[in-house]
Amino acid sequence: MTSAEAGAAAPDSTPETTAAYRITLLVIVVLASTLYATTVLVVSVILPQMQGSLSATQDQISWVVTLNILATAMVTPMTGWLVARFGRRSVMLWGLGGFTLATLLCGTATSLEELVLWRVAQGALGAPLTPLAQAVILDTFPKRQHGTVTSIFGMGVVVGPVIGPIMGGYLAEAYNWRWAFFMIFPVGVVSWIGLAFILRDAGRSQSARLDWTGFLSLIVAVAGFQLMLDRGERADWFDSMEIVAWAAIAALSIYVFVVHSLMADRPFLNLRLLLDRNYALGLVIVTVYGMLNFTPMVMMPPMLQNLMGYPDAIIGELLAWRGAGAVLGFFLAMYVGKLDPRIGMSVGFLMLAGSGVLMMNFDTNVTPHDVAVVSATQGVAIGLIWVPLVIATYATLDPRHLAETSSVFHLMRNLGSSLFISLSVTTVVRSGNANYQRMTEFASPYHEPIARGIADDRWSLETIDGLARFAREIHRQAAMIAYLNAFALFTLACLAALPLILLVRVRRAPPAPPAPARPPPAAARAARPPEQEAEAT
Repeated sequence: MTSAEAGAAAPDSTPETTAAYRITLLVIVVLASTLYATTVLVVSVILPQMQGSLSATQDQISWVVTLNILATAMVTPMTGWLVARFGRRSVMLWGLGGFTLATLLCGTATSLEELVLWRVAQGALGAPLTPLAQAVILDTFPKRQHGTVTSIFGMGVVVGPVIGPIMGGYLAEAYNWRWAFFMIFPVGVVSWIGLAFILRDAGRSQSARLDWTGFLSLIVAVAGFQLMLDRGERADWFDSMEIVAWAAIAALSIYVFVVHSLMADRPFLNLRLLLDRNYALGLVIVTVYGMLNFTPMVMMPPMLQNLMGYPDAIIGELLAWRGAGAVLGFFLAMYVGKLDPRIGMSVGFLMLAGSGVLMMNFDTNVTPHDVAVVSATQGVAIGLIWVPLVIATYATLDPRHLAETSSVFHLMRNLGSSLFISLSVTTVVRSGNANYQRMTEFASPYHEPIARGIADDRWSLETIDGLARFAREIHRQAAMIAYLNAFALFTLACLAALPLILLVRVRRAPPAPPAPARPPPAAARAARPPEQEAEAT
């Protein structure tokens, strides 16, 4: 049972409430959802500082993001079952309270392992907040106001990622990265107190069930594949028994999931629904969408700080442009959604591909203006794609399957994000090492660019300090090339979605039947000759 089913479990009629109660509940619920959305971009800003503070490598610090997204993907499909089992009020309060406490503990973490643990808890406990918040709003407000309150809810969730990176960046630069987590804690406490006083219970159902075999086998498969990607580069891939074990666990779990889904009466994912072409294409496209959504936010901050020396505050401002672009994309999507959904999706993915081309032309002297343009463009594209993608995915699907398919839809989006982040980080680490080894072959005073650097006193090959500066410059250039390779992978993923969009089927309205011929007025009939009147008869 999913979040949509939980909403269906509530009474059909909107309970009698005052306008003041509805507005207060809307503010508190939007605030709680905004907190969860804010943590994603805030963590992206402080990744470089956390990496140095915790003595982690780039592939290790990426676990702070990937495992958080993976935990969210695991728990989101359970939201409906949790609500039916424990009630909407209990799930919201325990989820928000646990999320707020986990956020505080993230700020007090003293090791990478501890930080990853609390980030996993943060993702798992915060996962039900967004779907439940939307269900609460729709159940509280009359149906005639659903369009307005949904827009307000969407705007609130989008504005959080605009403000969060700016404040988190300034606090991290003024104090340290821990304050980016500490600033969320008091707001979470205020939201929890507000919900505790105002939120009513609903959604309990005695017939709630969850296909635990299908659900757990899918989660184990995804976790095994994720760990294989995260640990592969460090453990030397399939030369390591650990990586072979993770691959075997993932393959076996996928086998169990497919066989069980085909044989069970009510599986977690009904594979027969994939016979609907739009739904099957929608799952693939939303996976690509997830791949492209969070990856730049994880890749850009380490590149800007480690290679270009950007401070945390500037990085936060540059990432905030992405949130501002998403606000604009949200407004554009309301108009584009009235057109053929393939148009909106195509324009959005082409904009993402264009931003990828711009990133492929970055160098170590990239300006803040260039980064801001790329961030804003990606924000507009992400906002522009979402509405047409949802419309196209469910255009030909039986509404009876909406509850089941929506949870899988969001699950694939989160899985695409976590897996592609791991793949991109692996590309940067592996390509960076290969580039460094290749570039050191040309480390000779007789090589013209190096000789020019020696003449300009930028480095020297005769002193230890000069050699160290020379080695750092080679490492910086090799890492920059590695990031460009990752951006090329991002661009290819954008273009790969375009042929899939062309296969989407658009449901067109049936043509209106022709209007029946109106009989001529009586006066006109009377004026006809007898021969014409006979023919007309």
